Amino acid sequence: ITSCDYVANTSYVAVSAPVFTAEVVESSFNPGGLYTVEVTYVSAFNSSPEDFEYAIDDGPFQSSTTFTGVPPGEHTVFGRRISGECSISEVVIGIIDYPRFLTPNADGFHDTWNIIGIGVAPNLNAKIYIFDRFGKLIKQLSPTSEGWDGTFNGQPLQSDDYWFRVNFTEPDGEFTQREFVGHFTLKR
Repeated sequence: ITSCDYVANTSYVAVSAPVFTAEVVESSFNPGGLYTVEVTYVSAFNSSPEDFEYAIDDGPFQSSTTFTGVPPGEHTVFGRRISGECSISEVVIGIIDYPRFLTPNADGFHDTWNIIGIGVAPNLNAKIYIFDRFGKLIKQLSPTSEGWDGTFNGQPLQSDDYWFRVNFTEPDGEFTQREFVGHFTLKR
């Protein structure tokens, strides 16, 4: 009877999904109404930043960590290993802005007006005021309401520019308190 010895070696390399942050480059209410989102790689087990790709909402994954032309509202940024191993990480961001016009004609598009992306913490108690061109207060809105329907005391207001003021907390991670004044057009 012959016997032989056999030694087998196994190595295990642990990997993980990325840990990352996502930040909006511009402050809220930028003039163009579109934003840039930057992803910053923080860490992952046994990995380097080049091992990952990112996507925003339902968009395609990309190796670039910059997303341009992102509209206001809530968005989810996803990160995954390029090799497909591990699960997908996600970070939710909010971009605050406002619609440039209101068309309350019951077609389901722009029938009410409210600040976009502000109805979440820490802005649940933000103050939004709408004025006519002479400075008369027309409406005070809650950020969580459906918005303004273009009426005053139940009567439709005329097509015109209307002004607003909002006091809110900038979603910059530092909870910066801001006030913004702007205007939009009511079209009938």
